[in-house]
Amino acid sequence: MVTLSSDSRPIIGRGPPLGASFFFLAIVSITLMVLDHRGNYLETAKMWMGMATHPFYTVVQAPFDFWNWLTGSFADRSKLRAENERLTEELRVARIKALQFESLNEENRRLRAIRAASQGIADRTLIAEIIHVDVDPFRHRVRINKGAEDGVFKGQPVLDAFGIVGQVTRVDRYTAELILISDNEHATPVQVNRNGIRSIAVGTGDVNKLTLPFLTVEADVKPDDLLVSSGLDGIFPAGYPVARITKVERDPSQTFAVVEAKPMAQLDRAREVLLLWSETKREAAPETTPQTNPEAAQRPVEAPQS
Repeated sequence: MVTLSSDSRPIIGRGPPLGASFFFLAIVSITLMVLDHRGNYLETAKMWMGMATHPFYTVVQAPFDFWNWLTGSFADRSKLRAENERLTEELRVARIKALQFESLNEENRRLRAIRAASQGIADRTLIAEIIHVDVDPFRHRVRINKGAEDGVFKGQPVLDAFGIVGQVTRVDRYTAELILISDNEHATPVQVNRNGIRSIAVGTGDVNKLTLPFLTVEADVKPDDLLVSSGLDGIFPAGYPVARITKVERDPSQTFAVVEAKPMAQLDRAREVLLLWSETKREAAPETTPQTNPEAAQRPVEAPQS
C-alpha cells in the first residue's frame, strides 16, 4: 500500500519568485520593443494578431456603430427636410419674382404700344390705369385713377394701342368714369377707311359687337372693312381705328342693311388707357369738379334717331 506524503508548504511559494518573473518578462518586452522598433521584425505577427482579433472587435463595436448610424440617419433626414423646405421657399420666391418681372415686362410693352400708337394725334397725352369695372352687364363703364387734379375733363377721348376705347363721362378730383364705345348708350361717328363712307357705330352692350344701323342696302361696305373715327363729333381724333366690319346682310325689301363690327380696342382686357388733349379741347374744357358742377353726369354723344 502506497502512502502519499503531504506537503504543507503554500502553493504560491513553490514556483520562482514573483520579482524574478517580473524582471524576466520586463527584459523580454523591452527586447522585443527594441527589435521591433529597429528592425520591424514583429510586423507580420502583429498583422496576424490583428486579423485574429478583428471579429471580436467587430462584435464589440457593432452596438456603437448601430447607434451612431441610427442617430446620424435621423439627423440627416431632419437636415434634408429643413434644406428641402428652404429650397422650396426660395423657389416660390423666385417664381413670384419671375411672374412680377413678366407682368412688368408685359405692362412696359403695352405702355410702349400705347405711346407709339398715339404719336401725332394729340398735343398732350396721359396714361391712366383702370381701377374699377362696373359689374352691371348692361353698363359698360370703368373708372380710372386720373381726375380733375390731372386735368381730365368731361367728354375727353380715351384710346388704347389698338383703337378708340370711349370717353370721359364723370370727373372727380382724383378719379374719372369712362363710358366704353360698346355701351348701348354710346355712339361713335365713323367712316369706312376704304372709301370714306360716313356712318355711326352704336354700342350693343356686347364688348365684341357694334352696329351701324344707318347704312343703306346700297352702301359700299363689306366684311373686313376698317372703320375709323371721322372726327366730326369734335371729340375723337379723326382717322383713329374704331372697329372692323364682321357682318353685312342686305334685304332688298328693307331700307337699311344689317351691319355689325368688332371694336379694335381691347375693351375687356386693357389695363391702361390713354387720355388725349388738344389745344381746342384744353381751351373749351370746364375747370370744374363734381362739387361745383351738378351736371357732371351728363350723357355722352348718342346716335341720331331714324
